[in-house]
Amino acid sequence: MTTDTKTALLDVAEHTARARGFDGFSYADLAEAVGIRKASIHYHFPTKAALSAALMDRYHKTLEVACDRIEDQFHTGAEQLLALIALYRDALNDGKTLCLCVALISSRESLSDDVVAKIRTFRAMMVKKLETVFELGLRDQSILAVTNPASEARAALALLEGAHLAARAEEDVTTFDNALSILISRC
Repeated sequence: MTTDTKTALLDVAEHTARARGFDGFSYADLAEAVGIRKASIHYHFPTKAALSAALMDRYHKTLEVACDRIEDQFHTGAEQLLALIALYRDALNDGKTLCLCVALISSRESLSDDVVAKIRTFRAMMVKKLETVFELGLRDQSILAVTNPASEARAALALLEGAHLAARAEEDVTTFDNALSILISRC
């Protein structure tokens, strides 16, 4: 029962943070959504900082597995880049949510230093994954005009995150699509 409750709390907290921001919900909201007493949440997550750390740890693992799956399933740089873009696009839920990393960093002043460090670690992992994709795209010539894979990776992550914010502001996934169209056209 404990694992199920903890997972349910993480699921609801992640969805709510992605839809409303990390400051957009309280433990009372989580308790009501999961059907437990507010005090029971403290057994699993003594503080909201502990909850945000657990959310970021889980998200990091989930995205790392998804990126590894993309690497295994797709064999050209272009295919892998398009799959990563699709992964970020899917996280938008038609413009209703952000990826968790963007949602959390939007509330940076409310986060512990530990969680900010976890976000930096996550972003570094994503830059490295993207750099590997651009290196492959350069080698197999499936991504046009790659000159510096490391710079391309940093720019691509910034583009993905910025496009997330723009699409969320508009509540329209086509805003994301339009922002990524030039990068996609290089594949």
